[in-house]
Amino acid sequence: MPLASPRSLFFLAFVACVLLMGGALYLEHAVGLEPCPLCIVQRIFVIAFGLVCLIAAIHAPATRGRRIYAVLAVLFAAGGAATAGRQVWLQNIPADQLPACLPSLDYMMEALPFQDIVRLVLHGTADCAEVTWTLFGMSIPEWSLLAFVGMILFSLFQLFRRD
Repeated sequence: MPLASPRSLFFLAFVACVLLMGGALYLEHAVGLEPCPLCIVQRIFVIAFGLVCLIAAIHAPATRGRRIYAVLAVLFAAGGAATAGRQVWLQNIPADQLPACLPSLDYMMEALPFQDIVRLVLHGTADCAEVTWTLFGMSIPEWSLLAFVGMILFSLFQLFRRD
């Protein structure tokens, strides 16, 4: 039984990213959950992964190009997994050990250099440790981590598959 073409699999991965972002936007706008800084970073990684998959699906490269796209995809997925893993860790440490809350992103953009903003956002805050919604006992960052692990596995499959 032949495997699906790399082009169609990249397109399906792009569709999965669109669905993930649709779910995130639904939770934000319909349910009223405000994303924390780490959630926003995870969204950026999902979008970047999805764009790589879309470009790969449109381009339909040969083996070398498919592997380049797969490496880019695994890098974005690994960055998202690291961010989601950090947030899961924050959710599981005692409240007295949590970092303090950050000022608004608008204020930080006006008052701080870019590298300080990135460092503070990636460090996470008490806002990132708050569990406001669960599905089947898992929080949003845990679901995100699971999705990023799936993205990594998909990317590794595309990287090492034989034609």
